[in-house]
Amino acid sequence: MKQYYQGRLAAYSLWIDIILLNLGFGLSTYVMLGYPPADDIYLILQMALNLLWLGLTYFLQTYPLSRLDLSVQEFLGRFFKVIVLLVLIVAALLFFSKYGARVSRLVLFWTIANLVLSGSLVRMLMVQALRSFRQAGHNRSGYIMVGNCDMSQELRNRYEARKDLGMEYRGTFEFSEKAFEEEFAQLEDRLEATKADYLYCCMKSLTPVQIQGIIGLGERQRVQVRLVPDFRGFLPCQAKMVEHDVVPVIEVSTKPYVNEQDEMAKRTFDLAFSAVVMVLGAPVFGVVALLVKLLSPGPVFFKQERTGRWGQLFYIYKFRTMYTDADKMGLQHSQGNYDPRVTPIGRILRKTRLDELPQFINVMRGEMSVVGPRPLFRYDVDMLMRADPTQFKRLLTVKPGVTSIGQLTVGYADSLTLNLARMRHDLGYLRKYSIRYDLQLILKTMQVMVEGRGK
Repeated sequence: MKQYYQGRLAAYSLWIDIILLNLGFGLSTYVMLGYPPADDIYLILQMALNLLWLGLTYFLQTYPLSRLDLSVQEFLGRFFKVIVLLVLIVAALLFFSKYGARVSRLVLFWTIANLVLSGSLVRMLMVQALRSFRQAGHNRSGYIMVGNCDMSQELRNRYEARKDLGMEYRGTFEFSEKAFEEEFAQLEDRLEATKADYLYCCMKSLTPVQIQGIIGLGERQRVQVRLVPDFRGFLPCQAKMVEHDVVPVIEVSTKPYVNEQDEMAKRTFDLAFSAVVMVLGAPVFGVVALLVKLLSPGPVFFKQERTGRWGQLFYIYKFRTMYTDADKMGLQHSQGNYDPRVTPIGRILRKTRLDELPQFINVMRGEMSVVGPRPLFRYDVDMLMRADPTQFKRLLTVKPGVTSIGQLTVGYADSLTLNLARMRHDLGYLRKYSIRYDLQLILKTMQVMVEGRGK
């Protein structure tokens, strides 16, 4: 089987990352401190960074990639997961260690920045080079279809469209009424003649005995056997095979995320992003808090009970934008630019979305996410439960967010029509979720804040 390039790519990637990490560290210490640095703590730090990188990449299985997984998005996604965890672990070690004050944060920053930039560039170049190599007809892996079904044709169409995957069709073999041994001898001859690397078996058209025979044949010929079930009815639900003792069971996910790794990645991203915002944005927090206190009598923060994941209630935090006696006016929703309850400084905070900044506290506490459907007041929850309970309950399967595609598109919803419109946009987010999509929505939110188009 042609695992030559795949195995070498993993090994090369590991050593390239180690070299880039040490080059970045050496360059940063040379520019910031002079080389070699006078303090031996930097030698210890360099060794710790190398050991952490090796341990994290081994634990997360960062480098082993199958032919079908090899994409820039997958390659960079695994790389960034290690980067995020490395930063968090190093930050924790420096914070709790008595030697932390002796380490220059600028050295660490430029070390990680160099690794991110150079590592990303190298990965993009490696993937593009391997794709071009395969599109030119090299490093091809052949496959034979055993049996006949609609899914086999879909696979063939996919591989034909994706020449960069390097999968080459080498025929179809169908069982007939001949003797069992004779047919398997013919299939074995076909394998030896075509030098195929994979056997794709249409489970719908094969018996258990035939499948067992094919697996045995694959073991003798060092050919990988791939069973193709017909999952078309529930592919969007992310079906997977699990074992209950000795019984294989197809498990259909009803969770909003594909797997636990995705949910963990989102939580890691939420924590890392919120920590950065709260540290770098501390001056902004202080200025806004001071303005709210000076320009409007009353408390700096406003808290209100909202509905979170699975319908759990929690208190959301904001910078106060209304007068302290606003509840006496009896209004349920924001009335836009002419809302008499909103203070002058509150109008600016709402336009720039700065009033939402304290919600990163909710994110750190695990009650919210950076991106997700907006947490609703009880009045809106009751309204949507009456109008469309099935779809609204789907929104409650994820944590509410500081920003959302529904909020960016529709804004404040003060009617059933607008609430339903915002809900439809947020339901679309559940189908399209990825860290990359979260970053896109965060950038759009930042654009709204800068332009003062909050609504």
